[in-house]
Amino acid sequence: QVQLVESGGGLVQAGGSLTLSCAASGSIFSIRTMGWYRQAPGKQRELVATITSSGSTNYADSVKGRFTISRDNAKKTVYLQMNSLKPEDTAVYYCNADIRLTGWDLPAGYWGQGTQVTVSS
Repeated sequence: QVQLVESGGGLVQAGGSLTLSCAASGSIFSIRTMGWYRQAPGKQRELVATITSSGSTNYADSVKGRFTISRDNAKKTVYLQMNSLKPEDTAVYYCNADIRLTGWDLPAGYWGQGTQVTVSS
């Protein structure tokens, strides 16, 4: 059983910083792309940032220059450093990972339980 466990959310003032972490555990053969998504109340879940196993990154326009995604492949962990936070960044942040359980499987997407980030004005 694969689990993605997020941590690091919380309440911060506008202009502040937070770092989210997401660790994958279980019987995992390999992890391809890892990423962060967010969902604000009344809105659809949206992509924040992704990172491939080789380190290529992709960001939503709304977070470019403020957020940085990184990963530690040995620890099966992805991070999201969030700087210059704005009230509109308030959302539940979800970790996602494309995981192969064995060398014969195709990768499947797994989600964490989500962590709340609240930015006060």
